[in-house]
Amino acid sequence: MKSKLTDAPIPNNGKTKYNLGFTAASLRPELARIVAECYLTVGNWDLAKDTILASNKLQSRSAGSLVRMERELRQRIRTLTPIQIELLAHATSEDRAAMAWLATQKHCSYIFEFATEVLREKLAAHDPVLRLSDYETFVANRSAAHPELAKLATVSKNKIRQVLLRMLVEAGLLCDGSAMGLIQRPILSESVLRVIVNDNRHWLAGFLFSDREIQSI
Repeated sequence: MKSKLTDAPIPNNGKTKYNLGFTAASLRPELARIVAECYLTVGNWDLAKDTILASNKLQSRSAGSLVRMERELRQRIRTLTPIQIELLAHATSEDRAAMAWLATQKHCSYIFEFATEVLREKLAAHDPVLRLSDYETFVANRSAAHPELAKLATVSKNKIRQVLLRMLVEAGLLCDGSAMGLIQRPILSESVLRVIVNDNRHWLAGFLFSDREIQSI
């Protein structure tokens, strides 16, 4: 018998400092589904964490990797509303990917800003090719307000870019093409649209919807 859920989702707290620890896991919607399912079963995040770690439900090759991956996925999923967590756990693979991407954007403003201010703007300008210079310009523009970016070692900078690009592919926002890939807007189901709009339609910008489209939905 499933327990009653005891934890409310944690909203984005708006801290100035970017959360750059997302490299512990790319989008990994199937693993996010496992975390969501476990939480829905036990109804408590601490119990879900203990269950996942004890049985290595994420099938990690090392204990350290398992701990880091579970923590990162759990922190992302905790930003979702209860109905969004249900969708992540039980919906189609496409809807799971959308919920995993939504959770990642909510958890990491760096990723949300890149999607909205680089990908969305380039798509609106009919320039779907993502180039390395686009990414580097974004980082340079953010570094003044976010000195944590400038302090990163080269290997960390490369890892952040690599994982972010992988996430974009997993979320359906980037596909094979010239340069770093071609930007595309993923097709969202009615279920996904509904749970996002009922939460905050603002998040549709991270799925590359224009402001006009967001207001009209």
